[in-house]
Amino acid sequence: MTERKPIEYWLSDMDGVLVHEGRPVPGAEEFVRRLAASGKPFLVLTNNSIYTRRDLSARLAAAGLAVPAESIWTSALATAMFLADQRPEGSAYVIGEAGLTTALHEADFVLTDIDPDYVVLGETRTYSFSQITRAIRLIEGGARFVATNPDPVGPSPEGSLPACGAVAAMITRATGVEPYFVGKPNPLMMRTALNVVGGHSESTAMVGDRMDTDIVAGVEAGLETVLVLTGVTRKDEIARFPFRPHRVVPSIADLIDLV
Repeated sequence: MTERKPIEYWLSDMDGVLVHEGRPVPGAEEFVRRLAASGKPFLVLTNNSIYTRRDLSARLAAAGLAVPAESIWTSALATAMFLADQRPEGSAYVIGEAGLTTALHEADFVLTDIDPDYVVLGETRTYSFSQITRAIRLIEGGARFVATNPDPVGPSPEGSLPACGAVAAMITRATGVEPYFVGKPNPLMMRTALNVVGGHSESTAMVGDRMDTDIVAGVEAGLETVLVLTGVTRKDEIARFPFRPHRVVPSIADLIDLV
């Protein structure tokens, strides 16, 4: 691999990297503290579109991690930015929660089920059959289909929950229309995050726990990629993928001295 510039900007996934089942990963608190003290711009990235960045900041604070709201970037925010660029002051029928609806309102979108420009599917813990039916009929009527992320399942204390990607697959099966997924692994998510921090790909690192989302998105965006082994991808699975991270470390604690 070619030699890269020193890391001046940091992007990090949240679940599996900084927190695991609501608890901080050992070393995460010091890593975040070191980043804040260094003055280096950083963003915590998540495909979770349920919460606003203020909500997520509060949840991280409850886990002992001091991450300001402006240092969090979600697939909901990336989706709102994408749609505002594509169709300024457009309209959308939304299946999702406050993180997504707030982002779209702040992007000057009108949320409606009357002839919307888009059907936008996000995460929610209460997917409604009537909402899904309405989305199918609107897409059949010509609405464009956008989804915040392709994750098929999400975690819960009781086990896996169907997530955005799984519900999107149901809508696609019913309509024959594939959604445009904005969140990871779409490099658009990384490019919008880079724009937020004012970073450059050759001096930015992406830290993640999943080869199929975090790492591939970082690779496609030209970032330095770091896989931590505290989340989804195990060390023996790395060789199965046709791309490789620049670094593989046991946990975020092993990156503290790089800040």
